[in-house]
Amino acid sequence: MSLKISNRDARRLWIDAQGLSETPTGPLDVMAIIRRLGFVQLDTIQAVARAHHHILWSRNQNYREPMLDRLLARDRAIFEHFTHDASVLPIETYPYWRRQFGRLGEKTGRWEQTRSMVDAEGMAAIRDRIEAEGPLSTHAFDTKKSSKEMWARPPHKLALDHMWYAGELATSHRANFTKYYDLSERVIPGHVRDETVDDTEQVDWLCRSALERLGFGSEGDIMRFWGATALGEVKAWRQAVDRELVDVEIVCADGSALTLIAPANIEERLARLSAPTTRLRILNPFDPAVRDRTRLARLFGFDFRIEIFVPAAQRKWGYYVMPILEGDRFVGRVEAKADRKAGRLTIHNVWPEPGIKWGPARWRKLDAEIDRLARFVGTRKVIWEDGARDG
Repeated sequence: MSLKISNRDARRLWIDAQGLSETPTGPLDVMAIIRRLGFVQLDTIQAVARAHHHILWSRNQNYREPMLDRLLARDRAIFEHFTHDASVLPIETYPYWRRQFGRLGEKTGRWEQTRSMVDAEGMAAIRDRIEAEGPLSTHAFDTKKSSKEMWARPPHKLALDHMWYAGELATSHRANFTKYYDLSERVIPGHVRDETVDDTEQVDWLCRSALERLGFGSEGDIMRFWGATALGEVKAWRQAVDRELVDVEIVCADGSALTLIAPANIEERLARLSAPTTRLRILNPFDPAVRDRTRLARLFGFDFRIEIFVPAAQRKWGYYVMPILEGDRFVGRVEAKADRKAGRLTIHNVWPEPGIKWGPARWRKLDAEIDRLARFVGTRKVIWEDGARDG
């Protein structure tokens, strides 16, 4: 028989797995947060704060933006590569990431524009320049893109990205979020590069560590977590270790049930569960707690999407809308914009969730969190647009 997990406990398991159960204060260990999450997604948009910084700040509000850059560029405690998107990962993950270099290197090697416009000799020339001159960004090269399509890129950018995806190049550092490429052997510590893990062990580690961070999930959930395995590989892994896993029945927000799998220690995790902090938190739209929209809707009944690529007239909410988490429920969403030069954070709108009563106490909690967010992004003044509190 499957172990039945109530909707409330399932929500709390997920919130706890995401490092959002505790009050986001106290001693700060940035690496511990990254290890707990597995990776932190990078994103260029800075409507309020870039996703990677906001995600870390949401777990501990003593975090400040330069801290992540130091871990990458100075300490070499993390490396940058591609999960479901560009992300930073703990450096100890590197030996288990070699299959991802192979998978993505093979894929990008098939890019037609790369093959036809930057041949092996051209790629070697780019690599030689980096070897001789040190870390270089795309701005150091001047080949022109051959298409005016929105996502078209110059040949040198395709070549740099191919070598980066394949693991030949690594991100040395970023300056104003511009990526600087260097030879992997000059970025990744030698003892990490020298560690050899065969492919079977890599798949086993990727699947186990994904399920551990998910708390419970399907084979597809495990596959999508890292984006470094194929579904067939996950299915084969599950068959091989099935006796070590637990079947669970998760009750969804609408009362339906899903049969999923969980780690062997799921009952211990349930026994340790406690109510998460009631402190209200504004999460980033790219936060891993809300990235899987299907899981979010099933567990919390919260329908959320990012509308930055949706034409303004077709948006239901707004350009940069952030979920509001309180305890184990999403109680609303807020649209905001920071102008760091002018020193102000503008609140465009707040939408309470249907069925959630927003009394004076909850509005005070939101005001307090907005003030904390404003201080984090370096804005001195919070401005509420007319009607922003009307939802």
